[in-house]
Amino acid sequence: FILMKISIIVPTFNNLNYLKLLCQSLIDNSNYEHQIIFHINDGSDGTLDFIKKSNFSYTYSENNIGLCSSMKEASKLIKNDYILYSHDDMFFCKNWDIFLKEAIEKEKSNLFYFSGTNVSYKDGIIDFDCGNSPENFDFSKFNKFCENDKTPDLQGSHWAPHLVHKDLWNKTGGFSLEFNPGDGSDPDFCMKLWNEGVRTFKCISKFKVYHFGSVTTRKRDIKKNNGTKVFLLKYGFNPRFFRKFYLKGDGKEKFLGPLDNPKINPNMILNLII
Repeated sequence: FILMKISIIVPTFNNLNYLKLLCQSLIDNSNYEHQIIFHINDGSDGTLDFIKKSNFSYTYSENNIGLCSSMKEASKLIKNDYILYSHDDMFFCKNWDIFLKEAIEKEKSNLFYFSGTNVSYKDGIIDFDCGNSPENFDFSKFNKFCENDKTPDLQGSHWAPHLVHKDLWNKTGGFSLEFNPGDGSDPDFCMKLWNEGVRTFKCISKFKVYHFGSVTTRKRDIKKNNGTKVFLLKYGFNPRFFRKFYLKGDGKEKFLGPLDNPKINPNMILNLII
């Protein structure tokens, strides 16, 4: 039996309407009392005032310091054993924390990385249209889908939201600052976990979130980084190679158990050269 309390970290950058929907889902659809930590970038759209009036923990920067730096600042406030990273434009399904608790209790150690099943109107693990904004989000349609969907647990996901034990977070240092403002930070984090001996990368089917599509990263005033290049220079191969030969897929294949170390073969060498 585990004491199921999670520190949920959410970097946010002027997405107040989406953020309110996320908060609603975390309040209404959780079974345990979790710590919710925001890092507020700018917050001039009313986000800062909204969070100040709530009971949530937060850190703050006047300017947008990027995803990785935001995670580093917010992580200073962590109180619990489990850390979950979420985007600010997600809606968590009912009983999401029960599903994570059940998955954790099956593990013999803390060497795991669990992610949620990302449902979206486009470009999700599962494409299912329940709306493309908080204003037209269909709550009942999403709830009914979550109740009836029979998708199995999936293999090798690096999608958010994802959960790890705080010991792994501390060993790896969390998200790497060289990936600011954020592109490539998720596969880099998974690669660091791999180097710490993690071989269970599982996407929990019942733990579903509706994702409105990375609203923050689409903003024009964010200068994007070349995460693929940074990853390549750091590890000697790109994120796609890592997903294919280490994680064994892109989060859409059935979970078959802990992964093995990649075996060198002609296909792998060809892909590495390419």
